Amino acid sequence: MMNLPTTHDFTGKVVVVTGAGGVLCGDMARAFAQAGAKVAALDLNEEAVKKLAEELKAEGFVCEGYKANVLDLEALEAVHAQVLADLGPCDILVNGAGGNNPRATTDNEYQHEAKEGQKTFFDLDQAGVDFVFKLNFQGTLLPTQVFAKDMVAKKSGNILNISSMNAYTPLTKIPAYSGAKAAISNFTQWLATHFAGTGIRCNAIAPGFLVSNQNRALLFNPDGTPTARSGKILSSTPTGRFVDSAELLGGLFFLCDDKAASAVTGVILPIDAGFSAYSGV
Repeated sequence: MMNLPTTHDFTGKVVVVTGAGGVLCGDMARAFAQAGAKVAALDLNEEAVKKLAEELKAEGFVCEGYKANVLDLEALEAVHAQVLADLGPCDILVNGAGGNNPRATTDNEYQHEAKEGQKTFFDLDQAGVDFVFKLNFQGTLLPTQVFAKDMVAKKSGNILNISSMNAYTPLTKIPAYSGAKAAISNFTQWLATHFAGTGIRCNAIAPGFLVSNQNRALLFNPDGTPTARSGKILSSTPTGRFVDSAELLGGLFFLCDDKAASAVTGVILPIDAGFSAYSGV
């Protein structure tokens, strides 16, 4: 059982979470289940979401795990049919699938510092860049096309996208990921406007810097001391700390709660320990 930060009640709501096979979105799926929702956990990693569903069922909650490729519209339609049969029409969609790729990342922050054999901007792999844009942008657009149909029919619902600090100011080394997340923020506002007359709200959270298994080697040396990049992040964060994944849940619940956030749509909420507010001086 997770220790939830708030007491929002999502009893009876059907919540679809993409990327739920990962730690971050898996926690979001778990939190919604504990708050009373019927959760559909979607991920390309079927084993991970099936395990999550089994754990939650054993604890007395409602969750089903589904293998889903967020870049395959036909496959998503098939999963949608399964969710309708198992749980009912979607009330809340969390577009959590996304990520970066080493092929779309430079080795150096600055071109003039590049050394022989290092991957520079000119060496970025076209297919890698294409994959990052597709995974983040189309991986949000396609599930929304599929599951928001339920919301239009019910004239109510919530779409919650995952933006990033990269969307405000691009981070060095990761141009494709930064651009893709900027597109997510823009798309969130577009959706909020497009669906304004249907009863659907669309918002996003922009997580700050979290320590995960994926980025631990970038942030900490083998001896546990912060890397140079980690030092830059912390020196640019007024509170001087990283964000814990559990700290995203309060903002997530607030934005998806029709009573608490009834007039909130088109918002990208930073949950970043102050990073986006700090000018550096």
